[in-house]
Amino acid sequence: MKNMKINHAQKGFTLIELMIVVAIIGILAAIAIPQYQDYIARSQVSRVMSETGSIRTAVENCMMNGIAEANCNFGWTDSNLLGETDLQTGDGGAGLAATIDLTNNTASLDATFGGNASSAISGDTLSWSRSNEGVWSCTTSVAAKYQPAGCSGSGS
Repeated sequence: MKNMKINHAQKGFTLIELMIVVAIIGILAAIAIPQYQDYIARSQVSRVMSETGSIRTAVENCMMNGIAEANCNFGWTDSNLLGETDLQTGDGGAGLAATIDLTNNTASLDATFGGNASSAISGDTLSWSRSNEGVWSCTTSVAAKYQPAGCSGSGS
């Protein structure tokens, strides 16, 4: 073998290449983290809407049987997304309050975000209201970008 020159190419990344990769990851994280936080807030509002909406059946049952809110078994289990997790009847300022008016044939369920809820929605509310005709409607005070389908903003 005649003077065969052995080429030992250096393997690895240069410092500038590594810095470019770190900068790209930083830019992607700066975009992804706020989007993820918005996603979490939207999913929490939808979850509370579903959790409180499921109590409507118990409210309807109590109303059909003439049972006042104080004696109604709502079947509520605590939620870590509401301020105070115990269901209150009447005008309690808890995380979830239920009111049944047998005279006017109306009812309401009012939930206040707190506990482990996202800071973007903490302190906001979600309410279900039953009209005299038996129609339930949902309103919420969360920002429009967090409102689930079927639940309108209350202007708060």
